[in-house]
Amino acid sequence: MALARARRSESGFNYWPGFVDALSTLVLSIVFLLSVFLVVQFFLSQEVTGKDKALEQLNAKIAQLNDLLSLEKLGKISLDDQVAQLRAGLAAAEGERDRLKGLYEGLAGAGGDAQGRANELTKALESEKSVSSRALAQIEVLNQQISALRRQLAALEEALEASEKRDKESQGRIADLGQRLNVALAQRVQELSRYRSEFFGRLRAILGNRPDIRIVGDRFVFQSEVFFDTGQALLLPEGRAELDKLATALIDLDKQIPSEIGWVLRVDGHTDMRPINSPLFKSNWELSAARAISVVQYLVFLGVPAQRLVAAGFAEFQPLDNAPNEDAYKRNRRIELKLTER
Repeated sequence: MALARARRSESGFNYWPGFVDALSTLVLSIVFLLSVFLVVQFFLSQEVTGKDKALEQLNAKIAQLNDLLSLEKLGKISLDDQVAQLRAGLAAAEGERDRLKGLYEGLAGAGGDAQGRANELTKALESEKSVSSRALAQIEVLNQQISALRRQLAALEEALEASEKRDKESQGRIADLGQRLNVALAQRVQELSRYRSEFFGRLRAILGNRPDIRIVGDRFVFQSEVFFDTGQALLLPEGRAELDKLATALIDLDKQIPSEIGWVLRVDGHTDMRPINSPLFKSNWELSAARAISVVQYLVFLGVPAQRLVAAGFAEFQPLDNAPNEDAYKRNRRIELKLTER
């Protein structure tokens, strides 16, 4: 039987070893192609990922550039270096695009999937190029805006310098006018002081040495009892007689003082600290003001110019004596006459 099998073997051709060798070679070829495709796809993925990162960095730089441009007036940061860096980044991106494009052309035969991936990569690169072009256009617009802002700043600085120059000149003129005005006012005050001294001298001579009329500083002080009854604002005959003398002196004084000197005779009414509440006067304010007005009205009636008179009421709030007794109350109830500036 073994001899028979040996004869059959010698008589027939064996195809199996060759088929196995061919199939192994095909499998190895397929495995090699798949390995090459996976390697190519890995490198392409790495390149695309790096390119996405570069694009993100580029967008971040563009956003940073916009922020720096919006803060141009405050930070005064130079934009030229940022533009140069951005252009360098764009050039590097274009170099990467060219390199990836060459790699894509060299691996075009790796398979249909690789071709589709390369097409997607090309579209991404074209989109990036479009974004880069828009970024360059925006940079150019921003450069023009910066130039316009710099021109505006220069114009504002020139206007500010001119304004400061005019301000200095105005301040010099104001200082000169102030000095001249102070000199003129001092002269007017001296003139008014001289006339006040003459007026007080005449009043002192006219009124005589009466205990109910005193001179306190630059004021003549009349006790209220000279002019009014207690709690009243109607002038007494004795008070009118004193005001007749005062009116004569005032009319003569008005003729002597030059018209450009703005003088007035201020008539101040004062009461004591005790409150009043009568049918005629609800408070010491009303009583003191009414008494001052009565004196002013009578002086106007005698011929004293009304524009030279002022009536003021101080109630009990400017006392000469704070003691709570009758003597202090009597001193505080008074009419004061003061020759002063308007």
